[in-house]
Parts: sequence; C-alpha cells; structure tokens
Amino acid sequence: MSAAVASLIPVSWLPSLASPFKGNVKTLVARTCLCPCLKIQRTARTRVCVVNQVTSAVSVKADGENVRFRLDNLGPQKGSRKKPKRKGRGIAAGQGASCGFGMRGQKSRSGPGIMRGFEGGQMPLYRRLPKLRGIAGGMHAGLPKYVNVNLMDIENAGFQEGEEVSLETLKEKRVINPSGRERRLPLKILGDGELSKKLTIKARAFSTSAKEKLESAGCSITVLPGRKKWVKPSVAKNLARAEEYFAKKRDATSSEPASG
Repeated sequence: MSAAVASLIPVSWLPSLASPFKGNVKTLVARTCLCPCLKIQRTARTRVCVVNQVTSAVSVKADGENVRFRLDNLGPQKGSRKKPKRKGRGIAAGQGASCGFGMRGQKSRSGPGIMRGFEGGQMPLYRRLPKLRGIAGGMHAGLPKYVNVNLMDIENAGFQEGEEVSLETLKEKRVINPSGRERRLPLKILGDGELSKKLTIKARAFSTSAKEKLESAGCSITVLPGRKKWVKPSVAKNLARAEEYFAKKRDATSSEPASG
C-alpha cells in the first residue's frame, strides 16, 4: 500500500539533493546546498552527518533540558504565577465555618461587596485630593505674568548711551530667550542692581525700586499699554458712553472752582 502511495507522488515535488562535490570525505568542504534546510557537518570519525536546520532551533532551560521555542510553549516561569484562593461558602469547603470572611460585617455578607476606595461614607481620599496636578489643579496664581529683567542684566548687556531697551532689543542682545508660553508675556523691569547709563526703556510694568533708580539715573520710562480684553460690541458701546459721561463730569467739576 505504501509503495502504491509513494508511486503517486511526482518526482518534481521532492527536493533535489544533487551536489557538485567530487572527491573523498577528507577533502569535504561546506558549500552552498540547493536545499537550504539541510546542513552538512563533519564529525571526529570522518563521518558525514546531514542535520535539518529547521528542527535544530532549540533553547536551553535552567535545568539543562533542551526545548524548542514555539508559540505553544511560551509562558511564564514555573511557580511565578499562582491562582487566587477560592474561598468556600461553608464547613464543607474545608476552610472553616467562615472560610476566611470573618464573622460579621459588610465584607462577610453575600453579594458584590463594596467598591474600591470606599471609606464607610466619609469623603474618600480620591475625592479629597485635587483632580489635576500643578497649575491645572488650581494653582493659577503661580503662573508668571511677565518676563522679568533686572537692572544689572541691562547694565551688563552692553547698551550704549541713549539706546532703546525693549523686549525686542533684549532678545537681540541675548539677555532673554523666552520659549513656550513666555513668548507671549510682556516685559517687566525689576530693581536688582544699578544702571549707570541714560537709556530709553519701554516695558509693560516697572517695580517701585526700579522706577526710582531709573528716574535718578535720568532714564526715560515708557509704560506700554496692555492687551485689551475682547468684549461684545454692545458692551464696548456702553463702556464708551460711560467713559464719555464721566469725562464730561470731570471737566465740569474742574471748571467750577475756576469760575467761582
């Protein structure tokens, strides 16, 4: 029966084992074989062994046993994973009368039990803590509102007499290099240090000590206006009317003592 089956297999299906080797076993040299799954090895007794490379990929376990790596035998180390204990529901389970649940309490009753983080009705810890960290959790007061520059930084920047000091010129002098959110922040001058040159300084804000030192040094100070907050057109119209009304009222109060 086997001979009949073997006769049905076409010869073209079988791999060709033809080799250009000529000579004896002593002059045998490994060459490229037409069947890449076969490997020729030479043993000490000058015996030729043909090894199938497809089935020779093995791995060595810790105990010295050779086991081939396959998808069906990959898994965790033996003893590293343990199944959880299955608590019984009575004396017949062999774990005692309460089976590790205790005698009384909500956790010993049947049913789903309590949720994780439940603290008996009081405000749990995960609700007492802020939802987000840092600035997003409510620390908006810690956000910087200005790019701060001290007088000593302006003195060491190399400005000449009468030059203008602004946010753009400080960037050119490499005194400041704002990045990220700081690129949209205005400039503020602080009073740390001294200034020996008369400069024209333009900034959004000045500290009290910086303003006194700049005025004593003879520098000209220009306070830049802030960015106006967007309002609805109707609100802007009402604000303009109110400003006009109070301006007329101030003019009327200032002209009364002069006429009197």
